[in-house]
Amino acid sequence: MAGKKYFVKDLQEGQQVHDVFLVSRKTLAETKTGKSYLAMTLMDKTGEIEARIWDNAEGFDGQAAAGNYVLIKGVVKSFRDKMQLGVVFLEQLDAAKTNPRDFMPTGKRSVSEMEAELDAVISSVRQGGLRDLLAKIFSGATRQQFCVAPAAKKMHHAYLGGLLEHTLSVTQLAIKTAGHYPGIDRDMLITGALLHDLAKIREFSYASPPFDYTDQGRLMGHLVIGVDMVRQAAVGIDSLAPEQLDQVCHLIISHHGRHEFGAPVLPMTQEALLLHHLDDMDAKINYTDQLREQVTGPGCQWSEYQRPLERFLYLRPLDEHSGEQKTEPPPPPAAEPVKRGKMDQAELLQRQQRLF
Repeated sequence: MAGKKYFVKDLQEGQQVHDVFLVSRKTLAETKTGKSYLAMTLMDKTGEIEARIWDNAEGFDGQAAAGNYVLIKGVVKSFRDKMQLGVVFLEQLDAAKTNPRDFMPTGKRSVSEMEAELDAVISSVRQGGLRDLLAKIFSGATRQQFCVAPAAKKMHHAYLGGLLEHTLSVTQLAIKTAGHYPGIDRDMLITGALLHDLAKIREFSYASPPFDYTDQGRLMGHLVIGVDMVRQAAVGIDSLAPEQLDQVCHLIISHHGRHEFGAPVLPMTQEALLLHHLDDMDAKINYTDQLREQVTGPGCQWSEYQRPLERFLYLRPLDEHSGEQKTEPPPPPAAEPVKRGKMDQAELLQRQQRLF
């Protein structure tokens, strides 16, 4: 199939469109007069656009399920100051004939570049047992899935390739930190950084939007699944000492840092303490970078209240020169009232779990 021609961000009012989109949401509804129509949200890697089918809605309904790739014919219209597609024809396409990276959010780094970095980091691990473990895990189907999976459902690195990008970012932080603290076991910290979110390839379903949890992911979570995956991979690696394997598993199972954030055990080694904070830092910076992409105009601006972080944020545009002199910040919006009590802890746990 020929490459995609029309992307959501480039659509203009009055434009004739004949191209493939991914159905994000779909509802068969009725007008006030009782006539059926199809309300859809179509998407590609650049964004989403609302779409409507007013004629033969029931006939097209079965082909427009959420997660389906559809070839549409239509016209871009303006409705309440927003672009909308008026669709006159729709046909479901075989997903195998499409490139998912044209339709779902992806990171800015190329996968081939990141894979080369992954291999270089693994080769830099001096302890043979840990290097053999990493080489075995990051091969075959596991490697392929790891290069595609998102790192989260919605919050940080929630796009195709996000898991690999996040993992490499945490690993580069680990390498720098190990150089700053000479007493740190560099190889162990790097191994933990590379493997801490390994099981997100099984925790999430990401073949089509929206990203969601698998049954196994909901029942067990990526910390427990990850330890199981690593122990299975360690079978037959004679160069890996049992104590080393236990420490690797400890890094994985403790990296959320606190019981209330889902960690079965607290970090009990220097490497585990560092990994928790490096992982947390990278997740939050990526989250705030996504907010910065929404900032328009020069200078810093206040974000809306960010429930996962429980604060407003004072942010400049992502592409703005970091050294530019800033004026004094305006006062932030009035803070939302915070309820106190047991529900706050449960809410906090849900927010932190979504972030990680």
